[in-house]
Amino acid sequence: MSLPQEFHDIANRVNNWGRWGADDEIGTLNLITADVVRAAAATVRSGLRIPLALPLRQDGVQTGVIPGRVNPLHTMVAINQEIFGPGTVATSDDTVTMGLQAATHWDGLPHVSHSGRLYNNRPAGSVTAHRGATALGIEKATPIVSRGVLLDVARAHGCDRLAGGHAVTPEDLEAAEELAGTAVRSGDIVLIRTGQLRHYLAGDREAYAFPSPGLSLRTPEWFHARDVAAVANDTLTFEIFPPEIEHLWMPVHALHLVEMGMLQGQNWNLEELSKTCAAEGRYAFLLSAMAEPFVGGSGAPVAPVAVL
Repeated sequence: MSLPQEFHDIANRVNNWGRWGADDEIGTLNLITADVVRAAAATVRSGLRIPLALPLRQDGVQTGVIPGRVNPLHTMVAINQEIFGPGTVATSDDTVTMGLQAATHWDGLPHVSHSGRLYNNRPAGSVTAHRGATALGIEKATPIVSRGVLLDVARAHGCDRLAGGHAVTPEDLEAAEELAGTAVRSGDIVLIRTGQLRHYLAGDREAYAFPSPGLSLRTPEWFHARDVAAVANDTLTFEIFPPEIEHLWMPVHALHLVEMGMLQGQNWNLEELSKTCAAEGRYAFLLSAMAEPFVGGSGAPVAPVAVL
């Protein structure tokens, strides 16, 4: 089934191909300039640091619905081993097998293609079995440090968690922006709280996965108009699931990653940040969120930290 005309119309309006040159591989991260970072650093007042990553664990958010995206499998390969003989210094070592997008992560630009193309008109075939993404790999992502803005959509709705079928709209984003008391601006990284992660934190992985609130097809134009550098939220699927348009799977992914060249993040823990921002009455902060630079990766784990 081909993509509907509605999708193509939006794609034409948000397309960034060639905006930063034909060879560009980082998309909207170009918007994080030195001036943006200096302004982000100026938001720090108390120095309070809030971690936003989920622990990497074998009983993590993945349920097996997405083939191959396994939770971390942690194995000890040495335990108090005295390498140079009895009585010498002993070491312990371990190894992990996991999906790069198993827990808190960034989706990289080669994660999704449509109509045979990736961001900046690169062929989808540039993702290969042995080398991964030969262009646009997550290792290309520049140091991701910018002003973060929490758009607490659930709090703006007066609830702890949005309903599973709630499609987050531009109107929702603007209501959360009004609550935040700060306008989203060029180079910002926007964090959108739906409260969906509360299911997982309460021990219910299935309820966390499905049904899920998430970004609607109308939101990419909102981010594009504001020159947002990246977007992350507290859900497994990022966009609303099941999809708002029947049989139109992952359209927001395609618009963000392919058309705009904008990273998007999932499974971010925004609960403590939500409480702190509400208590302090400020929703903008310095955000450090560098992706692990796996060469050829279509995404990567991240351990983001908000500094207030």
